[in-house]
Amino acid sequence: MPSRTLPAKRVLPLLTGLGVLVAGLSGAQTTAGAAVRAQSPAQAPAQAAPAQPVVRDVVIAVHGGAGSLPRGSLTPEQEKAYRDGLTRALKAGHAALKDGRPVLDAVEKAVNVLEDDPNFNAGKGAVFNTDAEQELDASIMNGKDLRSGAVAGVHNTKNPISLARMVMEKSPHVFMAGKGADQFALRNGVPYTPQDYFWTQKRWDQLMAAKGNTAGGGAASAARPQHTEVGGTVGAVAVDGGRNVAAATSTGGLTNKQVGRVGDSPVIGAGTYASNRTVAVSCTGTGEAFIRGVAAHDISALMEYTRQPVHAAAAKVITEKIPALGATGAAIALDPRGNFAAPHSTKGVINGYLTRDGRIVTRLYDDETPAR
Repeated sequence: MPSRTLPAKRVLPLLTGLGVLVAGLSGAQTTAGAAVRAQSPAQAPAQAAPAQPVVRDVVIAVHGGAGSLPRGSLTPEQEKAYRDGLTRALKAGHAALKDGRPVLDAVEKAVNVLEDDPNFNAGKGAVFNTDAEQELDASIMNGKDLRSGAVAGVHNTKNPISLARMVMEKSPHVFMAGKGADQFALRNGVPYTPQDYFWTQKRWDQLMAAKGNTAGGGAASAARPQHTEVGGTVGAVAVDGGRNVAAATSTGGLTNKQVGRVGDSPVIGAGTYASNRTVAVSCTGTGEAFIRGVAAHDISALMEYTRQPVHAAAAKVITEKIPALGATGAAIALDPRGNFAAPHSTKGVINGYLTRDGRIVTRLYDDETPAR
């Protein structure tokens, strides 16, 4: 990809409003903050939360990252922008289901909406790596036959989740990365997207803050994220009338991440998993721990081998296993009967769901997704 010099005019006053308030929820943590070290039991995050009551009759659900967003921390306009984005994603996926299209279409279309929304850390709103570029990761999985597709380190494809599906359906492979993935997109008619498309002021400010390039010490201190309970992923899970499930996950990764770093989002079994026998899962959190714990598949395995219900299995992995690895995160999990859970070991998780009767629920604030 041709190199480009970022114009000096882009180095503007740092992080204000939503950029500060939801840095954790949109994957704005620094590389240093992301490398959460393993802790002894006495040092581990807050004790595991019990399984939340299951939400029933859900047909599609989405998430926009794990972290902490206290009530009152957003202006009415900012809150509306987030809820509207989640709602559009849910409606796009539901429309595919109502039209009788494959459940894969539902999760792909839902994630497309979030990839196109600059409020989320995927696609248009993706964060910058250490070289001030976007490297995008995504994966998708079909529960009926376990077919999967994934891409990592994509630079010039607008919607990585659609490219992941293309890898699944138009190649003999599951996983493609970097230049080869972008070239595969071009060979299959996907338009080239220049890196400038992904640029947003909020993400640029977050990169400058992470690198310490601020106008003053006070501004730098205020701009840096103040906690490590962060996410950075968007995802969707869905079930159709035939009880077929699917899952999809997409992310820009971490602000100021090392070039070439890959987290759990494109890793089948870590950040994404779907099986009609058990569940569809999309995860968000400290990716390295989710890879080590094969988190998404572990939820499915608990359901299949120990017959645990979705809310218990998901809570076991997210609120016990992941914290035991010294990390935090969240997941959305939907079983073939429409039972939905959104456990988290962070203070909250942005998510929303749509039920069979068309009811839409969006949840932003910590008190909307209580840990207990």
